[in-house]
Amino acid sequence: MEEAEASGHALSLCHALAQAACPVATLNGDVAAAQSFTAVLLDRARELGLSGWIARGHCFQGTLLIMRRDFVAGLPLLRDALEEMREGGAAPGYPAFLALFARGLGLAGQVTEGLAVIDQALELSERHEERWSLPEVSRNKGELLLLGGLVGAAVAAEDCFRQALDWAHRDGALSYELRAAFSFGRLRRDQGRSSEAHDLVASVYRRFTEGFETADLQTAKRVLDELNSPHRQ
Repeated sequence: MEEAEASGHALSLCHALAQAACPVATLNGDVAAAQSFTAVLLDRARELGLSGWIARGHCFQGTLLIMRRDFVAGLPLLRDALEEMREGGAAPGYPAFLALFARGLGLAGQVTEGLAVIDQALELSERHEERWSLPEVSRNKGELLLLGGLVGAAVAAEDCFRQALDWAHRDGALSYELRAAFSFGRLRRDQGRSSEAHDLVASVYRRFTEGFETADLQTAKRVLDELNSPHRQ
């Protein structure tokens, strides 16, 4: 961002914001920074009339609202932004945003619609060869299946979590692997298998060498402390 701003090249700044600053801040759980970066992205994109970057900025806005569990505002905003992206042909990142939208639907109690959206995200990840997003898409499908609570949901969700772990591991995407371990570990804990849950999360957490101030790693440390209590099974 600093290099792009110093160059005075607005399009480079949009690239730096949309493909680095906004997603990294969002994934790190730094909502305040993500909001600030998104606001700058939208300002610059509007000045240049860049519809694809404007749509992506709206996607980040909707995502951040959903992260705050403001589903009333966030879900319609993200739905409309995804339609903007689709109409503008801005395919990169579309399946990943679809997965976030599906998860938001599930948390808002619209699990059936969420599962339909997540299946669309899986199909588009393959069609557009955006397989980098598959770990999160598959993980979110597992979470939605558990929210639905239908017969066989736990078995189907476990399969999703295993796929997410495998894809993330093969890609070297350690943060996505940790998220998949979280989801799988929660399932194991709820099944009364806390020892397995602890070992699963710990096996990924111990491979980190940095980023311990980020939201996911702080959560991992807290979960491991809880699972490591003398009463765990």
